[in-house]
Amino acid sequence: MANLNTALEQLREERSRAQLQVEKLDQAISVVESLNGSAASRKPTRTTRVVSAASRRRMARAQRARWAKLRKPPQPAASANSSASAPKKRLSLAARRKIAAAQRARWAKLKAQQKKAA
Repeated sequence: MANLNTALEQLREERSRAQLQVEKLDQAISVVESLNGSAASRKPTRTTRVVSAASRRRMARAQRARWAKLRKPPQPAASANSSASAPKKRLSLAARRKIAAAQRARWAKLKAQQKKAA
């Protein structure tokens, strides 16, 4: 038992020494990086996306078109009314009766199942 305790104590001491060495190495790295001018040697967290000049022009042109469309004054009321005056689509009486009959059949089936289970 005493041997295990001493071995555990030695491992803990060795770990603390190793941690101290790692911290010193980190400090040395940061000093060298600061002398270099910037932390350029560190990996960036996110890579930058490269977009060609032609693609940027296309994106800018598309965005300008979107803004122009938003800023454009509304169309005259005559063209707006033509879409509003279009007749509403309605189900025929026969179609509504078929739907209602199918729904009644579904409810009857469900109620029969519940009656069987009870």
